[in-house]
Amino acid sequence: MSQNKKKSAAASFMSACAQNIAEIGSTFVRGDWKTKVSYLILGFGPLMRGQIVKGIALIASEILFFIYMAGFGAKYLSKFSTLGTVATQKVGRKTVYGDNSFLILLFGILTIIIIAAFIVIWRMNIHENLVEETALKNNKPLPSNAKFLSSFLDENFDKTLLTLPCLGIFIFTVLPIIFMICVAFTNYDANHQSPTNLFTWVGLENFRNLFSFGSQGFGGTFVTVLIWTLVWAFFATFIDYFLGLAVAMLINKKGIRFKKLWRTILVLTIAVPQFVSLLYIMKMFGNDGIVNGYLMKWGWISSPIPFWTNPTLARIMIIVINIWVGIPYLMLIATGLLMNIPEDLYESARIDGANSFQMFWKITLPYMLFVTGPFLLTQFTGNLNNFNVIYLLTQGRPQSMKLTGNAGYTDLLVTWLYKMTVNDTNYKMAAVIGIMVFIVTAVVSLVVYNMLPSVKDEEGFQ
Repeated sequence: MSQNKKKSAAASFMSACAQNIAEIGSTFVRGDWKTKVSYLILGFGPLMRGQIVKGIALIASEILFFIYMAGFGAKYLSKFSTLGTVATQKVGRKTVYGDNSFLILLFGILTIIIIAAFIVIWRMNIHENLVEETALKNNKPLPSNAKFLSSFLDENFDKTLLTLPCLGIFIFTVLPIIFMICVAFTNYDANHQSPTNLFTWVGLENFRNLFSFGSQGFGGTFVTVLIWTLVWAFFATFIDYFLGLAVAMLINKKGIRFKKLWRTILVLTIAVPQFVSLLYIMKMFGNDGIVNGYLMKWGWISSPIPFWTNPTLARIMIIVINIWVGIPYLMLIATGLLMNIPEDLYESARIDGANSFQMFWKITLPYMLFVTGPFLLTQFTGNLNNFNVIYLLTQGRPQSMKLTGNAGYTDLLVTWLYKMTVNDTNYKMAAVIGIMVFIVTAVVSLVVYNMLPSVKDEEGFQ
């Protein structure tokens, strides 16, 4: 985004805020007594004007809000700044429970969001009073209660349809994400677990620790894991893509017999559950696995090849094995797309004297990249967070004393995050790494997205 666009967006936001504040003030000054009372009692104006359903809904939302705040929300919100001060203690044989930092953080966030939602409803209440007053001054009838209810099955059916999905997204996606972000600014770890021990806010200390290159810092490990994550995602995406395309072109080539048989054999690798095949391969290439066993039996080697214990070899093995896992998917996609390329293009190229490589470079590849560009981006993003292949093959090993936080040489950011959470219960650093995973994924996705042919030239293949 350019500097002018940023300034324009900021100006638009400030203008919208100013307009809302101006409307709130002018509505109160010019409004009748029903509107003025509605500033304190939500829905009072609509109720007095005969909009019973709308008025009751607004009043009910205000009542529920104050019941929630008085009986639940205020208690947690008052301790949100400290995340609790009273620790759980053992008094004789009795355990006296104090504050629970986990619940204070969770319900404190929920309370702040509910307060923000109530402010939005309060603002909608003011706007509704303005709309009703304007309509009555212009001698226009207000909609009946029956019509208001029936609108939720007609012109407002989208609101009815999306209410439950939006609520589910908020509870199971938005709230956990906000909670994770907040945990990154606390000292929540194995030594500070509720309700036994309290944890508290520490500001940017965890982020400084992540980028610290000292003996106790995570900086060196983070850079090592990040570089390997990007290298892995690049090779896992593009090697699979071009080899899958090559296999599809080879099978589709005229004169190749048993096309269905070759496609079936490749598709069978997809039918086998990935965790079964990957675990089997991991055992097969182990020090005591079948590969090393036969190589030693035949006298080709005197000691086992360290497929999973040598950092470089382990990384190469992961990339090679992922080729076997990923090619069938790309082959199926490429097969369908290759059949849609107009044969006239190839005929014209042949007449002009183009050879096979030139036709591939000038016709096949541009068409495939144009159509599969968004899919490639999805694959790359998925490989940045590819937990299965890495963890089932190596569990992130081999380990090293040079890497902190229980990280291994084949760990991606996402598998390192998993170890931080499950093995080390270091939730604070896991939250920080989670934020970094999001930043890396978002930045790479945005940069690559703007480079896609289908985005830069939407009319290119129309």
